Amino acid sequence: MKEDFIHFLWKYRLFKRGVLKTTGGKVIEIIHPGDGNTNSGPDFSAARVKIDGTLWAGNVEMHLQSSDWFRHGHQHDDAYQNIILHVVFKHDKEIIDSQGQQVPVFEVADFTDHYLAENYEKIIRSKTWVPCANYIQETDDFIMMNWLSRLLVDRLERKSEEIISFLDYFEHNWEKTFYYFLARNFGFKVNSSPFGLLAQKTPYMILSKHKNDLTQLEALLFGQAGLLAHNFKDAYPELLKKEYQFLKHKYSLEPLDGSLWKLGRLRPSNFPTIRIAQFARLIHKSSGLFSKLMHIATVEEIYKLFNIQCSPYWSDHFKFDVLSKNSNKNLGKSAVDNIIINTIVPMKFVYGRENMKPGIKDESLLLISRVQAEVNNVIKYWRMLNIHPQNASESQALLELKKNYCTPRKCLRCAIGLHLIRSKPVNDS
Repeated sequence: MKEDFIHFLWKYRLFKRGVLKTTGGKVIEIIHPGDGNTNSGPDFSAARVKIDGTLWAGNVEMHLQSSDWFRHGHQHDDAYQNIILHVVFKHDKEIIDSQGQQVPVFEVADFTDHYLAENYEKIIRSKTWVPCANYIQETDDFIMMNWLSRLLVDRLERKSEEIISFLDYFEHNWEKTFYYFLARNFGFKVNSSPFGLLAQKTPYMILSKHKNDLTQLEALLFGQAGLLAHNFKDAYPELLKKEYQFLKHKYSLEPLDGSLWKLGRLRPSNFPTIRIAQFARLIHKSSGLFSKLMHIATVEEIYKLFNIQCSPYWSDHFKFDVLSKNSNKNLGKSAVDNIIINTIVPMKFVYGRENMKPGIKDESLLLISRVQAEVNNVIKYWRMLNIHPQNASESQALLELKKNYCTPRKCLRCAIGLHLIRSKPVNDS
């Protein structure tokens, strides 16, 4: 058992009906359990508790055993001088405060229904992929859907923090910030870091000046990516190399190390050369891309906007100087969905929030609900538990659930975990 379980019992006042008493026999009435503290200091502050009819207001500290007070060194810490109640699972030692007064103790073990501890132990000690894997099907649908909705917003709020930090870095320029995140997303998982560096080393304003000339855009991006530092057989990359040398000198540019790009285990359609060519085409095709996307309300409009083809050279190439079978190098639906989920929706969410435009923020939630659920290993395991996300809003919420609740076993902070532990009883499967 962990102290979190004691916090859980106290916060939700999950004690047997009847009179609660201290170990000294004094009657306890919990008026308000107080505010949970996740930092240093007592576990709950601003609690209000009546002890034998006298109302006390202050801090409440919790331990599995009373003697943990000394093991944790609280007797030497002034932050623990205003403790109105010591809540423990088992009482094994009296505590005296700095004024020489005995701290009243509430031993919860005698006032807790046994099934709560049993449910908690079954779930928290489980070795399954998620702690509640054997019981999750017993979760009420209403609780599940509300919790997933909350998790989606939490995930977007968390992503917003990174966007805000880069917005500060780019001096509150939304277009530059969006350009950076869009570029990073074009690298997808494998090449997101070098694509992000490419965006940082290739100022958006320089690309904007040359947006009407696709060849110059490709020269800038491939050159800055460090992929033109060779002698080529084909005329097109040699042309790009020549253009880049001029532009590099004109703007005092410094390219990346081309070895940063990864090709191993990538499908040819995901090679960085193809993604860079697609990115160049998007910049060439779109004027005011950020502004357009902030006011687009449907996924169909986004699909249309991202319906891009690479320049003709790439129709029969995946890499420079290597001829391949002629094929369509458009940005596929799954790639656009990924961009909607990981760039457009978070940017709309934070843009609406920061500019007090709730309509745009609401649009971001509607957009992600219209995108197909993701397919990855985490979602595959959820499906094995008969949890089937219907759209990307639910799959994103399930990713958040797994990462920030299931893996660190924060079951007592999870609505599903709380429901299952409080249910009477959780049946073994």
